[in-house]
Amino acid sequence: MFENLKDQPADKILALMEAYKADPREDKIDLGVGVYKNPEGITPVMRAVKSAEQRIWEEQETKAYTGLAGDPMFADAMIGLVLGDAVSRDQVSAVATPGGTGAVRQAFELIRMANPGARIFVSDPTWPNHLSILKYLGIETVSYRYFDSSTGGVDFAGMMEDLGQLKAGDVVLLHGCCHNPTGANLNLTEWKAVVARLTEAGALPMIDIAYQGFGDGLDEDAAAVRLVASSVPECLIAASCSKNFGIYRERTGLLMAVAQDRGLGRTTQGNLAFLNRQNYSFPPDHGARIVSTILTDDGLRADWQAELEDVRLNMLGLREQLASELQRLSGSDRFHFLAQHRGMFSRLGCAPEQVETLRKDHGIYMVGDSRMNIAGLNSTTVPLLARAIVDAGI
Repeated sequence: MFENLKDQPADKILALMEAYKADPREDKIDLGVGVYKNPEGITPVMRAVKSAEQRIWEEQETKAYTGLAGDPMFADAMIGLVLGDAVSRDQVSAVATPGGTGAVRQAFELIRMANPGARIFVSDPTWPNHLSILKYLGIETVSYRYFDSSTGGVDFAGMMEDLGQLKAGDVVLLHGCCHNPTGANLNLTEWKAVVARLTEAGALPMIDIAYQGFGDGLDEDAAAVRLVASSVPECLIAASCSKNFGIYRERTGLLMAVAQDRGLGRTTQGNLAFLNRQNYSFPPDHGARIVSTILTDDGLRADWQAELEDVRLNMLGLREQLASELQRLSGSDRFHFLAQHRGMFSRLGCAPEQVETLRKDHGIYMVGDSRMNIAGLNSTTVPLLARAIVDAGI
């Protein structure tokens, strides 16, 4: 049987990681892998996470299964964090998942169950795994314009024109904040226009929010999600705890299905639990318990928010330093968009051969589409990157 298997295409980011490891240069810079790093190049365990784990270790008396949907306390805490009071709790069905990717996968599965003919509109560009999973599931995708490489901003006119193709039952995949891979975000006025277009067409929004707290703040980053959830008849939200809690390896996520019609909740919740059972039965609990412990304790939550704010401000400082240094070296403000982007990533908008020049001549590793992880920099390496960008003629 195994002789019938075919080689799968290599993951570009994982391949980039291996190439970086094999590079003997001491001044090389890794801007490829999508994890937060502090100025010392470490992805730290947050203080509140350590405290929560200590408490769990001391108090937990069993490792028995929680339930197909996971611990209800985790769902309640995360729904509060993401949605605030935008909708009432009884309008939200939810299941814990293995990371934000698990939530995305389960959302796609639910869409296919509910409407096998649904098309999913996906931003150009988007996180590559979105497209990979959709292709594997055999779900039709339609690309909509999003990033304007000439300005480094959102091509909103192009986006709205492409969303004019929407039909009833279609799904639009949106990034809640800190768009990956571009770092360019819609403003609230633009979000309202998108909501109007979706409502007019009878399309369902699906929001992937993986970086809440990394952009403009916890509530600010959730503003668009809350607007959508309170404005449309139904929506799906895939939330990740990997970045804002720094628990990447714990694989902690939540899928939410919001419906204005409360009568749909029992059936929707049952189908979400069914999908969990088919794919991995009971979801992992350790990361979820860390998160719920932090979010339900005033002291731990305050400490977590303070450290998360330090993370956010560090990335904003790096963005401003890089944009300023590039302006100084190039004599142009064409890189000003880097300071306007939010989250871990920005897309330079340069050609693949220029990205290759950065790698070959300067030991700077970023994804071929010119996505770079701002959190891979520090105050010392920012000038090195700026000089390399200018020297490469970008």
